[in-house]
Amino acid sequence: MEICSSRLWSVKYIGLMQHKKVKNIPVVILCGGMGTRLAEQTEVRPKPLVEIGGRPILWHIMKHYSHYGFNEFILALGYKGEMIKRYFLDFYTLQQDFTVTLSDGQTRIIRENHGEKWTVHLVDTGLDTQTGGRLKHLAGLLGKGAFMMTYGDGVCDVNLADLLRFHKEQKSLVTLTAVRPPARFGALEFAGTKIVHFKEKSTLHEGWINGGFFVIEQKSLDYIKDDVMWEHAPMETLAAAGQVCGYQHEGFWQCMDTARDLRYLESLWAAGNAPWKTW
Repeated sequence: MEICSSRLWSVKYIGLMQHKKVKNIPVVILCGGMGTRLAEQTEVRPKPLVEIGGRPILWHIMKHYSHYGFNEFILALGYKGEMIKRYFLDFYTLQQDFTVTLSDGQTRIIRENHGEKWTVHLVDTGLDTQTGGRLKHLAGLLGKGAFMMTYGDGVCDVNLADLLRFHKEQKSLVTLTAVRPPARFGALEFAGTKIVHFKEKSTLHEGWINGGFFVIEQKSLDYIKDDVMWEHAPMETLAAAGQVCGYQHEGFWQCMDTARDLRYLESLWAAGNAPWKTW
């Protein structure tokens, strides 16, 4: 199968806020998985609500998209989805300073703190539904053009303006962001039995993996025939038809699969060195 690709574009960021069509491109975030490899956290909350620096990773992801002008989100919910609904129901109120009259429960805003300019659609797509099934479930909300899609457990510093431009230039049905898998440990360089160099943790350069952060044309959903993994049969069929392009991102990317991953992301945020903080 042939997948077209691009070395990370050096196109200067112009600002997608000026792009006339951004407001018509929703962002789907898959938030339904159980996150079993992070069970110490996900036993009590859905994975997208696990916090980095006191904010859910979902908030970090949405802030990244919002920075580039994407402010309409469709969240595909599953495991503990009611907690994500509650988070957004309370989102506006908890940002405000207000007075409560306890005799009748009336509230009055003391000073309005303007929050995020987001529109968030929260859709229950089933507890055990696969990623492809979740996307298919959302088809009626996605219109006829392109939409963005990512997972609710990974952060990245990809330039979303360049990603969208690349997708439109390639004219494929799907563009995915290809990333280097992060190395778990540092490496040692030997000369015979002598260690001559210590390499810090960086990235492996033997290949590319799917980092999420897709641009998808609505027509791609026709390739989802059942409740299947989006990353398996639908993507394989699309790739075989020459309809999948890979935007090769050499920058930062990190999923939050394990407690180790979470600690790493927390440490970056605490040090004021979070590469995904583009806003």
